[in-house]
Amino acid sequence: MIGHAFMGAVHSQAWRSVARFFDLPLAPRMVALGGRDERRAKEAAERFGWASVETDWRALLERDDVQLVDICTPGDTHAEIAVAALEAGKHVLCEKPLANSVEEAERMVRAAERAAERGVRSMVAFNYRRVPALSLARRLVAAGRLGELRHVRAVYLQDWLSDATSPMTWRLRKERAGSGALGDIGAHIVDAAQFVTGEQLVGVCGLTDTFVRRRPRGSGEMEEVTVDDCAVFTGRLSHGAVATFEATRYALGRKNAMRLEVNGSLGSLAFDFESMNELWFYDGAEPSETAGFRRIVVTEPEHPYLGAWWPPGHVLGYEHTFTHELADLLTAIGAGEQPQPDFAEGLRVQRVLQAVADSAADGSRWKPV
Repeated sequence: MIGHAFMGAVHSQAWRSVARFFDLPLAPRMVALGGRDERRAKEAAERFGWASVETDWRALLERDDVQLVDICTPGDTHAEIAVAALEAGKHVLCEKPLANSVEEAERMVRAAERAAERGVRSMVAFNYRRVPALSLARRLVAAGRLGELRHVRAVYLQDWLSDATSPMTWRLRKERAGSGALGDIGAHIVDAAQFVTGEQLVGVCGLTDTFVRRRPRGSGEMEEVTVDDCAVFTGRLSHGAVATFEATRYALGRKNAMRLEVNGSLGSLAFDFESMNELWFYDGAEPSETAGFRRIVVTEPEHPYLGAWWPPGHVLGYEHTFTHELADLLTAIGAGEQPQPDFAEGLRVQRVLQAVADSAADGSRWKPV
């Protein structure tokens, strides 16, 4: 695993637990952790359960005891590491968004396609697909329970940047992060909407803004913020449904409110990650005197992924989505199949993000994806 901050911590938790709860064709060994600062990397390796440390990620690719590389670094390094790892014959799991630009993502896809010919697999880490309630929502849509899809509403609301005096981080620098709320959390709702509906966005109109344009560095000097603080955009799905999206890190009081609602001709679904074990379903076939949204507690063994966990009603948390992600990855590799979402799907999300940015820069004009 390369990187050991927030994403490194949750990925490590998943690597430790996945083979203990899921019946897998392959059992992972946490062989090596990559980090630039040797002291910090060694502390993280000891805390998270990694057997050794490398301070140059290239050294990981030369090790015979490493067959898979998990990329948990900022977006500006994804393409270089992923392409090199695939060319070295290593399977790759890469955090989202896939890259900082469409061009980088296209290069990653080409490397993934070449590697796949040799049986080397790759996957982009959109963990919210593995929330059991959202996987159930996809199942209900695919079964026709919503009929013809008409509306999709997706929002991702956080508030951790609301304080204008909060210091600069790499996520506020375009050269490191690629974009702000658009890529950081907007990528998640784009993927979730496409995953649940089984459709692709074919065009968008976007609007972005930066509310706090300068923030203090550790030295006390002020630095220019070069990414968006919020992104709002509309779109159309491939079968004609209308979609709206909002991503912001300035929604004071909202900690991690990733919400998705889908309305069809026969029914509706609604989900909020802050109540991640619940899915709300409206069946339009019910008589009006009893019709209403039904709260489904998604903890039954028949629900996606739940057969590996606890008795009904014993809820799951954020970290379980990463365990599910790794279970799917290892199952696919063991079967010689391509895990999903692959880099091509990551590229499709990247193209949506770029179209939103292009639209926002062009007076919110319609841009095809």
